[in-house]
Amino acid sequence: MLAKQLIQTNFPTINLSDKVATALDLMENFDVQHLPVLYEEKFAGLVSKDDLLDTDENAPVAALQNHFAVVSVKAEEYYLAALKIAAEHQLSVVAVVNEQKELQGIITLIELIKATANFLSCNEPGGLIVLETEKRHFSFGEISRLIETNDAYITQLNTTIEQETGLIIVTIKVNTLEISDIIATLQRFDYIVRYYFGEEQYNNELKENLNQLMFYLNM
Repeated sequence: MLAKQLIQTNFPTINLSDKVATALDLMENFDVQHLPVLYEEKFAGLVSKDDLLDTDENAPVAALQNHFAVVSVKAEEYYLAALKIAAEHQLSVVAVVNEQKELQGIITLIELIKATANFLSCNEPGGLIVLETEKRHFSFGEISRLIETNDAYITQLNTTIEQETGLIIVTIKVNTLEISDIIATLQRFDYIVRYYFGEEQYNNELKENLNQLMFYLNM
């Protein structure tokens, strides 16, 4: 997903000459912590609500220019670039500009969260498995093959390196909630399963047996 697919073009902006009180009113109305500031139709940066609250409300926004977050993305960049900027600078909105530094619009943090949930297949049903492995042993192909031997497949896989241990932490989303056989297969091939979220097959069998018993007792 590209940044331009999440952009809002009708979002309010302020100018360097506008008063702090004006900026605060807009932030209150649009429920954000940042606003894009323009200077001669060019993007000058993002001003934060915290900085505005520490300033005389009759002062011009220009008085805070040294505190602006002068960061932005291009419309053709992948949306993760905007997410990275939002996280690094703790922004509620990310500016989207063109090559001439003209503001094209903004992306709100809410839209970034929604896009990330979609990117991670959070809305799709399935089990979640978290493995740990050493770098030299990590093989996406092998993990995928082992999961597929249990008539399942990977819908999402992410890796991070644990700073304390140097281990690769592998987070896997699969297309089924019944993951007990998958867990057993991975462990049989010496993968360490840190934790998992799903529905184990033996729980299903136990429930079915219990239902049958209750049916028999009620006869």
